[in-house]
Amino acid sequence: MAALKHSRQREMIKEFLMSRKDHPTADVVYSNVRLRNPNISLGTVYRNLTLLAQIGEIQRLRIGDGIDHFDADTSPHYHFVCTECGSVMDLKMDSIEGIKDIAGADFDGHIDGHVTYFYGTCGHCSHGPDSS
Repeated sequence: MAALKHSRQREMIKEFLMSRKDHPTADVVYSNVRLRNPNISLGTVYRNLTLLAQIGEIQRLRIGDGIDHFDADTSPHYHFVCTECGSVMDLKMDSIEGIKDIAGADFDGHIDGHVTYFYGTCGHCSHGPDSS
């Protein structure tokens, strides 16, 4: 692949993602980056998010809601998805990397990795005004 040309817009998108812990969607990224650069288009944001994910500078999360979420933290870690409010957050937990060995025990092939999402109700929704 040819060297990637520097892009101020791509840097703004990446800086925005690095400032967040909530795994925003492309629309949220667009709305916020547009505050700093009113001329940026939604298409430019989508193209740059896709490129950044392809080159491994961010993670694209597909949590099952049909909307891609993005994470600037590319280190191995796990995510929790609240089934009430839809928030996506990092889980602090020990690695379960050994699950590849378990999954591969009776598999005729080689497993390179895994994606694991945990689902339930976040603390805010569990302890909100509507909870008992």
